[in-house]
Amino acid sequence: QVQLVESGGGLVQAGGSLRLSCAASRSIFSISRMGWYRQAPGKQRELVASISSGGTIDYADSVKGRFTISGDNAKKAVYLQMNSLKPEDTAVYYCNAVNSWSNYWGQGTQVTVSS
Repeated sequence: QVQLVESGGGLVQAGGSLRLSCAASRSIFSISRMGWYRQAPGKQRELVASISSGGTIDYADSVKGRFTISGDNAKKAVYLQMNSLKPEDTAVYYCNAVNSWSNYWGQGTQVTVSS
């Protein structure tokens, strides 16, 4: 059963923009935080941005000023607007949701930024 459904990845030129979306299924409830992680080839998965149910937001230093995370608690959704994309942003982006019982992951969506 797919519990986090992602969309919005793709291929874009450097300087371009993409918007990622993620929605959690009904089976995930009482979500305290949702966010986006990414993993480039040969590298560890890293936090990109996260948002709590109360609206607290964290960004990786590498994306501050370029990426914007937003959420919709009612829809159990999280979005990532990515502007001024760089080749080093190329990675598989994973949606994440956390509640008191578990940590959920999406299947990942590829973002490729060409120079």
